[in-house]
Amino acid sequence: QVCAQLCRRPCYCPWVPPRCPRGSPLVLDGCGCCKICARRLGEPCDFLHVCDQSQGLVCDYSSAPAGTGGTCNFEDDEEGCEVNGRLYRDGEVFQPSCKIQCHCLDGGFNCIPLCQEDVRLPSPDCPFPRRVEIPGKCCPEWICEGQDQPLPRDARAAPGAVSPLLRYPCPQWGTEWSACSATCGLGFASRVSNQNRFCRLETQRRLCTAGPCPALPAALPA
Repeated sequence: QVCAQLCRRPCYCPWVPPRCPRGSPLVLDGCGCCKICARRLGEPCDFLHVCDQSQGLVCDYSSAPAGTGGTCNFEDDEEGCEVNGRLYRDGEVFQPSCKIQCHCLDGGFNCIPLCQEDVRLPSPDCPFPRRVEIPGKCCPEWICEGQDQPLPRDARAAPGAVSPLLRYPCPQWGTEWSACSATCGLGFASRVSNQNRFCRLETQRRLCTAGPCPALPAALPA
């Protein structure tokens, strides 16, 4: 009955198929008549506007009022995460911004920073340090008041060498890199070291990989 009410024969479709957003393939509508853009995860759907079955999505009416459309969701009942209005599948790694990376797990998510969070204290060579956003760069950088160019954070002093900004040798000192924060996939390791142009102790971080995560079970075809 629903098909008879919504589907007309013969089909009347636009001459030019619609241009779909990235990640949304062209599929036949619910009547098997015209090509439309498949709805993606979290987008509204109904009998005509179908979800992307290649991603294991179905139109979920469980939380929709009677007589209204549903929302594209995964066919199974596994938990996911919703961040800034977007849904992520359990086990998915995503970046809400360039500054952090998150991992969706069991309905919640854990995030790690991708920018250094060290603190720089005033010194004779830099009495007024200030952290600023640099155009074209994601992470803020430290600059000294009165300097036009930011000081690069990856500038390292060689062991025992004299930094251009120091008048004395800088003996190398630092802790070992910590274990990777993740048990699988991408994480970060940290250490305390004075290997920088000011021979100043600071906390340093770097990305690390703890091996691939177990693959998610493939979604069964609808």
